[in-house]
Amino acid sequence: MEEKVLRVSQNQLSGPIPLNIGRIQKLKRFDARYNFLTGTIPHSIGNLTGLTFLALGVNNFQGNIPSSLGHCQNLLTLGLSYNNLSGSIPPQVLALSSLSILLNLSSNCLTGELPVEVEILKNLGDLDVSKNKLSGLLPNSLGSCVRLEKLFLGGNLFEGPIPSSMSSLRGLAALDVSDNNLSGEIPEFLASFGALKYLNLSFNDFEGIIPSGGVFKNSSATFVEGNDKLCGGITELHLSRCNSEKSSNTSLRLKLVIVSVILGVTLIFLFLLIMLFRKKKEHQPTTTCAENSLLRLSYQSILRATNGFSTQNLVGLGSFGSVYRGILEETGEVIAVKVLNLLNHGASRSFLAECEVLKNIRHRNLVKLLTAVSGADYQGNDFKALVYEFMVNGSLEDWLHPPAGANEPETIRNLNLFQRLNVAIDVAHALEYLHHRSQILIIHCDLKPSNILLDAEMVAHISDFGLAKILSADRLNYSASQSSSLGLRGTIGYAPPCKFTLFIS
Repeated sequence: MEEKVLRVSQNQLSGPIPLNIGRIQKLKRFDARYNFLTGTIPHSIGNLTGLTFLALGVNNFQGNIPSSLGHCQNLLTLGLSYNNLSGSIPPQVLALSSLSILLNLSSNCLTGELPVEVEILKNLGDLDVSKNKLSGLLPNSLGSCVRLEKLFLGGNLFEGPIPSSMSSLRGLAALDVSDNNLSGEIPEFLASFGALKYLNLSFNDFEGIIPSGGVFKNSSATFVEGNDKLCGGITELHLSRCNSEKSSNTSLRLKLVIVSVILGVTLIFLFLLIMLFRKKKEHQPTTTCAENSLLRLSYQSILRATNGFSTQNLVGLGSFGSVYRGILEETGEVIAVKVLNLLNHGASRSFLAECEVLKNIRHRNLVKLLTAVSGADYQGNDFKALVYEFMVNGSLEDWLHPPAGANEPETIRNLNLFQRLNVAIDVAHALEYLHHRSQILIIHCDLKPSNILLDAEMVAHISDFGLAKILSADRLNYSASQSSSLGLRGTIGYAPPCKFTLFIS
């Protein structure tokens, strides 16, 4: 069944949303951003229980956020930013466990505390409640949102310390708590967040010694101005030096740590193994916190990015198409473009299957789909392509089974024991998510070394969902099991093994 979509964004529509909007019960996506709509958001919108995408940002809506939105149990994205909404955030909205991509309530006039029900958003990737009038302490329940990649709380009236429970948000790529009344010391755990690339703590009342590791070593990624009681840190942060007592205490603690490490050297190997199993957390990412952040590309922009699909940019060949490395002219971002060969039987169905699967899942060990392109080339032929994040270290196949011509020293690559174990753990985490933790149960059907890609930090990502099967089809209007191969699934003939025992052989 075709998905029902109502898209009226970027027009000059005015007036209220009709009260009978709730009668369109089969509506899946409603996009009315960038208009001049007024009035209140009608309570009847809660009757649209099949909605997966609701975007009403950049309008002039007033009044409260309707609690009836809590009936929309299939919502993946909810965007109400840049309006004049007031009142508190309804707990029913934060209780929507289906929200996995974005919840954006920024730039309104919302008041009250951030409800503790935020802990229900365990699968949410981006949360933005910045530029409101929210107050009170940051709830400890924020630590339950373990898949958050972007958290924006700036421009409110929050007070008190950053809760220690947020130490579980190890997948955060961006954190902004600026322009609040937060106090206390900056938590040390922020320095251990390896994925954190943007941290804004400015204009609060933090005090004490600023941490020295992780993101705090990058002055272009860390912002701490407006906190007069902070000291230390790298020179570029322009903070005052800490007094000798604090420096002495820090030196003493450092000496104690060194002695402890020396005395406990026999336990290091066991400790590392435990940490390897515990450090992998499930997170997805994205480049902005706004609901209009989906990358939009045309055939022309992809053609320029890949230099006319040059053979020098060809990085792989598959059953249904070719994969090219590309560089976007607008941003300089490196991408991987999978161009479908629509003359191959099943290519179109593979395209639809991969889109259906990847739009419903988010995990740090699954390849991230940036966008999909469907249109025509300059000759009028059908053109379909999938655009992913580029994995600079290629596939596991290249590492385990190098090409026959890779005899030069600079082309020979080996995985050590810990890298192989890391890859095995990454793949296990991804499969456990697909089989047990995602909103829909997904079977990959073609897992092999060539479909496991490695990023710059040697983190493994499962790719190529063209043959994937969605088992919980009763929850969808469209099932990937209908759009992928109905017969034999997977690689025909010999495929290099992908078992854990071979990773460490």
